[in-house]
Amino acid sequence: MSKSKALFEKLKIVSLLDLALILPSSYNNRSLSDRIIEGEVQTFDARVEEVVVQQGRLKVCFRLIPMGYTLWGVFFRVTPYHRRSFTLGSRHYIQGRVERYRGALQMAQPKSLKEVGGIIPKYTTSLKNSTMQRLVALWITPEHLQAEGLSSEEISLLMGLHFPVKMEQVRNIDLQLLKSIEAFNHMKKLRRKRVDFPALHGLTGRLDTFIGGLPFKLTRDQEHVIEEIRQDLARVDRATKRLVIGDVGSGKTMVILASAVMAYPHKSILMAPTSLLAMQIYEEAQKYLPKEITIALVMQGNEEGDYHEASFIIGTHALLYKEDLPQASLVMVDEQHRFGTKQRAMLEQMMAQGRKKPHFLQFSATPIPRTQAMMESALIDVSLIGSTPFNKEITTTIIGKEDFKSLLGHIEDEIKEHHQVLIVYPLVEESQEIPYQSIEEGRSFWEERFDRVYVTHGKDRNKEEVLIAFREAGSILLATTVVEVGISLPRLTLIVIVGAERLGLATLHQLRGRVGRLGLKSWCYLFTHHKNNPRLVAFSQTESGFDIAKLDLKFRNSGDILDGKIQSGMAFKWLNLAEDEAIVKRAKARLDALAGC
Repeated sequence: MSKSKALFEKLKIVSLLDLALILPSSYNNRSLSDRIIEGEVQTFDARVEEVVVQQGRLKVCFRLIPMGYTLWGVFFRVTPYHRRSFTLGSRHYIQGRVERYRGALQMAQPKSLKEVGGIIPKYTTSLKNSTMQRLVALWITPEHLQAEGLSSEEISLLMGLHFPVKMEQVRNIDLQLLKSIEAFNHMKKLRRKRVDFPALHGLTGRLDTFIGGLPFKLTRDQEHVIEEIRQDLARVDRATKRLVIGDVGSGKTMVILASAVMAYPHKSILMAPTSLLAMQIYEEAQKYLPKEITIALVMQGNEEGDYHEASFIIGTHALLYKEDLPQASLVMVDEQHRFGTKQRAMLEQMMAQGRKKPHFLQFSATPIPRTQAMMESALIDVSLIGSTPFNKEITTTIIGKEDFKSLLGHIEDEIKEHHQVLIVYPLVEESQEIPYQSIEEGRSFWEERFDRVYVTHGKDRNKEEVLIAFREAGSILLATTVVEVGISLPRLTLIVIVGAERLGLATLHQLRGRVGRLGLKSWCYLFTHHKNNPRLVAFSQTESGFDIAKLDLKFRNSGDILDGKIQSGMAFKWLNLAEDEAIVKRAKARLDALAGC
């Protein structure tokens, strides 16, 4: 067992199904053939009938037993071994590829095998082939595979690939079954990683007053996610770990506030990545939360309310440096992927009491494909908010230099309507490597033609103040992707993204989500030197963030949102997260059934 464990570690695998899914890269078919198939490697029982040495080559005429055909073996690299072995009348098991040359059947450099029978798999791994064969023979058995939860069809497929009796078994592979095994294995491994702890308290605060007092109706998606969270928070035996993924403008803040209401009279904490986001949520909380829920804001150099006494504490990472934070039964993190894993865990741990942990909710505005959400649900509960409170009317158009004059006219029209315009540049200063203007190169053009032009970027220490000032009084904002996630700009109706083809689809979607937040008719212009770019064309025709995420997978490797490898991380051999939703759904149902969920 210990020897197998060391080999598993060398192969970097953690489960028996990981081993089962390392399939042979090729096969050596040593079964005796009873017919000739041109172009294939075959094995024959043969007798030498003629030997000819010609221009340094050795040509041997074999009679194939029992078929009676003759076939020429040609040795281009002749050794004394060949001369000794292939003598008149000698009998051999020969193996090689059969081809036709000048009308005659021929086998180049045939091997003489000591024994025949069976199909020998060849593995391309860090282990010797013989070691790998022994490891597979030891662990890949019908009994072991059945114990892992595989169906009889899946077991038959894997046994046939590792221990084939006929070559047909390795030629006609059922790809759907392989995908099913891969999805099931991945989800099983995630579930093994999951560790549940008892909760500090069951949280059962009533929502009627809060929801009844809202001046608008929650969307069906918001109601569904709030209900999922309500069931989570009521449990004492298990502290929830739920990731809520909301599309741009889907109303995650209302879900956050509803969660704080359900936690009351126990305390809750929300950590946001920027003071701008923290302030926005603080303002919304003051506006909509019932009066009995007291609120405090904690930011570096700026505090409002008494966080020792408050029921709901909102803050930035400054919270992590408050040694006297009161214990909260609910911890929430907004835009969770913008914090490191340690930072997220730190806040949770600060609230823990022995083995008991706070309920923990994470929120993200980066949609992932529903298939991936189902995958990750084995490790952490996942909720999706796809709809938005307002029907957004955003027209997305790809433009180039020749369209600039009409774009300028459109910008002027929007400003006359007291709407706002955002122009996103790819960089702050001029670069020889990027064929687009920077903010510094472009700003004089806008400042000379328009009033109330504001400028900010990632290195700007005052960016949050600039964004607030622009929200109140600006017409045009020149920025980098610093505005991808952040301030709500209700009057923003037009965005121009310069060098759009350089950005990922998720980033483009986040930027487009800045406009039309309150349902105003809006426009997103993708400025590029490559108007026929297939990614941009597909993006311009798609509005849902979850569909965008699916598109993104088609253009690049899939990613794993849970460990932060959003660009690329989760590599599957056969499964395609963009297309195999039904397979993943079945794997999830099967895993749930096994776990007795």
